[in-house]
Amino acid sequence: MESTMIIPWVLAFVPLIILMMKKINGQRRLPPGSLGIPLIGQTLELSKAMRSDTADECVPIGPSLQQVGIQQRREDALQQAAGVGEPADGREEFVSDDGEDHRRLRGAILSFLKPEALKQYVGLMDNEIRLHITQHWHPDHVEPLMKTLTFNMICTLLFGVERGERRDTLVRLFQQVIEGTFALPLNLPFTRFNRSIRARSEVGAIIREVIREKRAKLETGEKGHDLITSLLTMCDQDGLPLLSDQEIEDNCTVAMVAGYDTTSGLLTYLVKLIAEHPNVYQLLLQEQEEIARGKKEASDPLTWEDIGKMKYTWRVGTEALRMYPPILFVFKTVVQDIEVGGYVIPKGWQVLWTTCITHLDGSIYPDPLKFNPSRFEDQAAMPPHTFIPFGGGARLCPGNEFARIETLAMIHYLVTRFTWKLCLIENTVSREPMPIFKQGLPIHIYSR
Repeated sequence: MESTMIIPWVLAFVPLIILMMKKINGQRRLPPGSLGIPLIGQTLELSKAMRSDTADECVPIGPSLQQVGIQQRREDALQQAAGVGEPADGREEFVSDDGEDHRRLRGAILSFLKPEALKQYVGLMDNEIRLHITQHWHPDHVEPLMKTLTFNMICTLLFGVERGERRDTLVRLFQQVIEGTFALPLNLPFTRFNRSIRARSEVGAIIREVIREKRAKLETGEKGHDLITSLLTMCDQDGLPLLSDQEIEDNCTVAMVAGYDTTSGLLTYLVKLIAEHPNVYQLLLQEQEEIARGKKEASDPLTWEDIGKMKYTWRVGTEALRMYPPILFVFKTVVQDIEVGGYVIPKGWQVLWTTCITHLDGSIYPDPLKFNPSRFEDQAAMPPHTFIPFGGGARLCPGNEFARIETLAMIHYLVTRFTWKLCLIENTVSREPMPIFKQGLPIHIYSR
């Protein structure tokens, strides 16, 4: 009864809100374009475009991120539950903090993920990939297998969680967290959003248990080679722990979310692109076989030096990231009025910066829809901030080198052990918001 009485009041206030917005906006020269429907803006148009993988055509419409208001609010709500964004309960993550807190948290993560530190983990990555290929790589669908690989890599190198029941539980719970991240933020029983919140709570309990186990091992003098152990051993100048257990838990969850769909998406696209371009496969095979011939034994793992020799392979990966960036867009909040091109973007508006608009700009990348790895032969000569799949500046993704090593090592074993063909002429993709191959990218695979 009460809800029935509220509805007419809400409907009555909508025209008033519209008039107030027009009056306020009329006093400033705002960017041209429609604000869409009040409260929800152009969320429906953007969601439809993402599901049909045409969001790059939709993004330029409208003047501001008010047009996708619901999308941002629902992300904010679940990001609080999933451990990313700006939590209301005071938790801290390096992706959302500013100033000193951001530098402290980012520095802690980078101490594990910087190239100098990752050198010692190439062998562990190599072992994880070999085990994955032996156990799983008899595929008819690529995407699920790449997700399995990236999650196992996260469990091994970031959490130090061995294979078994606990890792299987983490996989199940984490998939529920991901499924709810972009669901309608209705925290009601039996909704995806509600399941995701409950799954995030259970994931947190597992991570806290792992933290206690890692700390107990450190106290007995046993060292680990994973992110959690690395974060536990960090101290400030007074010898006190640099991060609290809550910060470690939250940032491990962020790393899990950030590394799961992104690298698996890149690897899936690479399998597709290599199959579509036989000349690229041959050049990859030539480079990777030369590395393999440099080994004393066929069973010798890849080394940091081997990764450094994969110049052409990473040009292929770079071109794939240019054409199909895992992260299509990112929201940023305007902290003060700013004038751009004669227009005022007001404080509080949310601005959408997109990778695809830059990556598909023909003035930067001639014939931008053509897959052409040779365009990155001299990447140093490219204008700054024109290749941004990992972001840039102070917010550059700290896991970009981790993703690069994982990608290069996997491609090494794929091209030296297999050839493959696509099963379908058209492999449709949807963005939710990460790219998802609707049929999972089925292939025919043949041992070399």
